[in-house]
Amino acid sequence: MTRIKRGVIKKRRHKKMLKATKGHQGVRHLHFRRAHESLIHALRYSYAHRKERKGDMRKLWNLRINAAARANGTTYSQLIHGLKLAGVDVNRKVLSEMAIRDPEVFTQIAEQAKAQLAAA
Repeated sequence: MTRIKRGVIKKRRHKKMLKATKGHQGVRHLHFRRAHESLIHALRYSYAHRKERKGDMRKLWNLRINAAARANGTTYSQLIHGLKLAGVDVNRKVLSEMAIRDPEVFTQIAEQAKAQLAAA
């Protein structure tokens, strides 16, 4: 049986792994075995946290909307309820961006929501 020499292929595979773990601390970016473990965990965390990021962003948007709503004399829940009654179909991401970039338009939307709440 012939002997298989895989020096070049093995070196390339190891270099690829070590390059992927470049920013990891300690031996987790120096030794292949530790780097392999580190990369497996990092990829698992990135997959799970990609899902969590969506919820984190929604929480951030809600906080921004609440702060802007309170500056306009209402609360987040009252604002959202008023917008539903008024038939204004604007998602939270857009509302959050409006609160930051265009406060005048957000104020108009808040006034419209408050008017619908008063009428109901």
